[in-house]
Amino acid sequence: MTLRIAIVGHIRHPIAPPFKGGMEAFTHSLARMLAERGHDVTLLASGDSAAGLPPGVKLLPICEAHYDARYPWHEFHGTDALNYHLDACYARAARLLLEGRFDVVHNNALHRYLPRLSRAERLPMVTSLHIPPFKVLRGALMDGAAPWHLSSVVSARQRGIWWPEGAPETAHVVHNGIDLSEWPQGGPGDGSAVWAGRITPTKGTHLAAEAAQIAGVPLRIYGVVEHQDYFNDMVRPHLYDDVAYVGHLNTQALGRAYGRASVALFTPQWEEPFGLAAVEAMATGLPVAATPHGAVEEVLGEAGVIAVDDSPVALAEALRQALAIPAEVPRARVARLFDAQAMVTKFERLYHAALAQGDVAVPHRTYPAIALHVEGADRPLAEAG
Repeated sequence: MTLRIAIVGHIRHPIAPPFKGGMEAFTHSLARMLAERGHDVTLLASGDSAAGLPPGVKLLPICEAHYDARYPWHEFHGTDALNYHLDACYARAARLLLEGRFDVVHNNALHRYLPRLSRAERLPMVTSLHIPPFKVLRGALMDGAAPWHLSSVVSARQRGIWWPEGAPETAHVVHNGIDLSEWPQGGPGDGSAVWAGRITPTKGTHLAAEAAQIAGVPLRIYGVVEHQDYFNDMVRPHLYDDVAYVGHLNTQALGRAYGRASVALFTPQWEEPFGLAAVEAMATGLPVAATPHGAVEEVLGEAGVIAVDDSPVALAEALRQALAIPAEVPRARVARLFDAQAMVTKFERLYHAALAQGDVAVPHRTYPAIALHVEGADRPLAEAG
């Protein structure tokens, strides 16, 4: 059954290659593969996502450009300026969703409006929770609870964190998946290591550099410098001939870089919900040495080695051990557990499940404007009668 699907993106960065992070890569890949399956797909995201729009996917801009261009997160996080901007963008998204008469909405935003919009307007929705819970989003998810509003998390660990008292029937685990054809098996490797991701304190780039030095393993670092002071103070001092920052690459170039290496480093310093960068490296045949945070054990399994603690010495030892893992092990794990086509099939099932619950009788809900606002609306939504 062909569906009219709206995919709402996060707007910190464009949903366009080269991707700044896993959320952007996930959203772009999902839109592309749903369109390839014949669905009518519309992406609601920043206007500068148009440059890399997948074939067959339409764009409805909810803001002119991604917000980090005007309100860098590290400077404006929690400020009225950024919050007002986000509210305006997602109020516009709410209006576009109601006007678009979509069959189902896949919500990847971190904003409070859309979960409540689903409940108020009986809008079948799947909300993907890409990060650990925070108060505002958790409250919106609880307020927006409805039989036709399903949620997904990217790991079993995240399910336990979001719902420590036990997950509701509307909550599902759907691991992120990647297209193996975009990440071909690499060569025998030259003995070097790679690190890829956003260069920011929560990603621990400096630990990768220190561990590689201790282990005596050459390292190449790839990714966008998101936090310049962190790069200057914590990463740059460790750069020399055998530890180099190369730049931010697109998927094809990064895949080739992985193919030349022998091992990857993955160094989260926060409750990492999944670890798409690790999975991409594994797909090319790279074993992974990682710090002990978040869902790394669930993701890496037999394809990696997890350091006993956060010290560079412990990570260096994990790096040495990971080099002994045969290349066929990581790729086989990705093919078995993290295939993109299997991920899309699971989401299609959730879309149909949400649609099937659309007529279930539940009490009307209204919300104050601070909790849910639709651009142009002058009354609470879904007023009784």
